[in-house]
Amino acid sequence: MAIREILEVPDPRLKTVSEPVEPHEFDDDLRSLVEDMFETMYAAPGIGLAAIQVGVPKRVLVIDLQEPDEDAEPVEGEDGVERYPAKNDPRTFINPVILDPAEELSTYNEGCLSVPEIYADVDRPATCTVHYQDLDGNEHTEQLEGLLATCIQHEMDHLEGILFIDHLSRLKRQMALKKLKKLRQAA
Repeated sequence: MAIREILEVPDPRLKTVSEPVEPHEFDDDLRSLVEDMFETMYAAPGIGLAAIQVGVPKRVLVIDLQEPDEDAEPVEGEDGVERYPAKNDPRTFINPVILDPAEELSTYNEGCLSVPEIYADVDRPATCTVHYQDLDGNEHTEQLEGLLATCIQHEMDHLEGILFIDHLSRLKRQMALKKLKKLRQAA
């Protein structure tokens, strides 16, 4: 496993439309890519990552919401505050397709590992059905809601060369990119 470099705006590769994973590509190389993607995502840290974000234009994404495990004993953090440890639920989605997105929208303050330290409210369907393949090529169809539905839609945008800031008005997008530029200059 290896931590890979995460592409950041304005890298033109982020605008690439990713290619499907073909049946003969469900192999050890794909497994290695997915392992690297999880390691990269956890190290960043993030909750989702598309293969194109590490320079691989394939329709592969990984998600782990790392939600608090309320069945576990709380742990005291460095700041003295007790928190529940994160419960890992790593999910891999290969060749995902959204079916039947809800008309009802939900708003979530999104961020992105490819647009570091920038956050903005984005409206997306509150629920969606996703058809995808797992690492063995088996097909699944699943109804997703809440943060998982938001996250998969965000990551699937990457597969089409779309960033979350592309959902913002032109003015808000320009402000976000200007803020990112200032953050980079200050670093």
